[in-house]
Amino acid sequence: MIREALLYEKLEGEKVRCNTCPRHCLLGEGKRGFCFTRQNQGGRLYSLIYGEVASLSINPIEKKPVFHFYPGSRWLSLGARGCNFRCPGCQNWELSHSRGGTANYLSPEELVSLAKRHDCLGISWTFNEPTIWLEYTLDGAKLAKEQGLFTNYVTNGYITEGALDAIGPYLDVYRVDIKGYSRGCYGRMAHIPDFTPILEAVKRAKEKWGMHVEIVTNLTPEYNDSEEELRGIASWICRSLGALTPWHITRFFPCFELSHLESTPLSALEKAKQIAGEEGLRYVYLGNLPAGSGENTYCHHCRQLLVKRQIFDVLEYNVKDSRCPYCNAMIPGRF
Repeated sequence: MIREALLYEKLEGEKVRCNTCPRHCLLGEGKRGFCFTRQNQGGRLYSLIYGEVASLSINPIEKKPVFHFYPGSRWLSLGARGCNFRCPGCQNWELSHSRGGTANYLSPEELVSLAKRHDCLGISWTFNEPTIWLEYTLDGAKLAKEQGLFTNYVTNGYITEGALDAIGPYLDVYRVDIKGYSRGCYGRMAHIPDFTPILEAVKRAKEKWGMHVEIVTNLTPEYNDSEEELRGIASWICRSLGALTPWHITRFFPCFELSHLESTPLSALEKAKQIAGEEGLRYVYLGNLPAGSGENTYCHHCRQLLVKRQIFDVLEYNVKDSRCPYCNAMIPGRF
């Protein structure tokens, strides 16, 4: 289904400029944006994917990954096709790099009804970039809040201030990728000249809209695994979001255009966690590993085990009223 875009400018000669993400695509008649989901039709900009669901499932919130917002809760998770990035190692490239294909229409009302029928705590827009689905996610999020459901964006963070402020009042959780900390890294991975709009959006989500924020970096050999990149990310998180902000450092597996690379060595993941600790971060997780304690939550004050996890399952849960039962420290997030 098509729907007129929420944020765009009409220009001379029936051109339009999209203001949903910082690419600000300038489109002539019939042209589509970089995400391939927005098109100029007769001097008006339209979203071509309103309600067009390409992937739908019920997942534990740990799969996002989000570890500090009602661990073990179930979320209705859905995505469309397209993205405003072209990451060469995208794990969901079949959806994100798609320029079309089959999808099933699901109205915002049906979406919320489905979540409640399956006893989900919330709705998560994920699998591809939810920013390019702004009109649909906004309508769905408004209805979800009215029905007492929580909401979540799993996002690359490349969103304009206007788009973030439109969805901001209706989003509870902002799980955002920080892929690196240099123009060079983001140029290679996401094909954007400036990554600072991502950093500004994350800060705004937390400070202006009070969203719960968790960060993910998929540690990719030869791309973002240098000490300089990692210290840059860790230092920025600590300085701008706070030392108690969860940072998930996940293992890269060969995929798509980066199938020739090796999986991230375990030693590199451990080194990244060490760097994060040296920069002051207290909740650092290692993900995409088969076993071990890398995804357990330990109290930042007394280091006692609070939540024991195995892949996406919560095996042990020791938090009460968001406090550590051993030292009474307040644990960041919602538990």
